[in-house]
Amino acid sequence: MANTWIEQPIFFVDFEGSHASGILEFGVVEICRGRVVSTRTRLCRARGRVREEDVAVHGLREEALAAAAPFSEEWNYFLDVRERGPLAAHYAGVENGLLKSVWPYPSNVPDFARPGARLVEWGPWVDTARLYEQSFPSFGSGRLEALVVAAGLQGELATLASLHCPPDRCRYHAALYDALAGALLLANLARVSPIADVSTGQLLALSTCDPRKREALRQIELF
Repeated sequence: MANTWIEQPIFFVDFEGSHASGILEFGVVEICRGRVVSTRTRLCRARGRVREEDVAVHGLREEALAAAAPFSEEWNYFLDVRERGPLAAHYAGVENGLLKSVWPYPSNVPDFARPGARLVEWGPWVDTARLYEQSFPSFGSGRLEALVVAAGLQGELATLASLHCPPDRCRYHAALYDALAGALLLANLARVSPIADVSTGQLLALSTCDPRKREALRQIELF
């Protein structure tokens, strides 16, 4: 297992959809040593009604997704990435909730907060929203787009999106675009933040806003 989080593969996840419609699109970005290593995305068939107010945000209509395979067919892929590294998201509670609505638990996977241990959980997650609250409180807004702009990463994001995103999904509220944005925010912490040298376990502890969970993860790190 990697000594610092920068050396550890981390998989940044973004979903478009809701508990009502199910996951309509996913984007995953593998990041390691501050670089994008791989990406994956696709559209998914709705399992429930897609509300018009949601379409106004993500631009995905139920009829356009009718021929797509459901998200549930991605079990092997998501289990594989969780085996290889921790999952990350911006406000990770949302992605964790959507993932658990399809598969409440993975099979036995590594616990990246406790080297050598294993557990049956999708988390703990790396959460860029929580990390930026602590590292850059002067940025104010925790919105993904606002943080990307404040960190001076919009140009780099546009370049990466042109290489990896479907041409019609090169925008915020498209799953892979948002996952790339979050991955860049995470990579930026390796360049300009004092947490660049912490372990993966410490990064996971800093990613939770629950003081009891944070203290429990810190105690694990001590042992």
